[in-house]
Amino acid sequence: MMDYEKIIHAIVDPFLINPEALMIRELPSDNEKNITLLVCAENEDTARLIGKKGAVANALREVVAIAAKAENKHVYLKFESFDEEK
Repeated sequence: MMDYEKIIHAIVDPFLINPEALMIRELPSDNEKNITLLVCAENEDTARLIGKKGAVANALREVVAIAAKAENKHVYLKFESFDEEK
């Protein structure tokens, strides 16, 4: 099975402010061909991951989708942000 978390980290870590805080988790799926990944980062990094008009998020989805096609799967990415406790 392909390591989608590793693929995402390799692409996005270089332009994040705090790449150590990036969290990627697989969510439960009702179908073995569908994989949903939750990508969580701090507020400012989440904005960088999504990009203007979702451009970065869409490009990331395309790259992961191409990787998933090799396994005949479909990967969905969800982006969320979390705040540091103050």
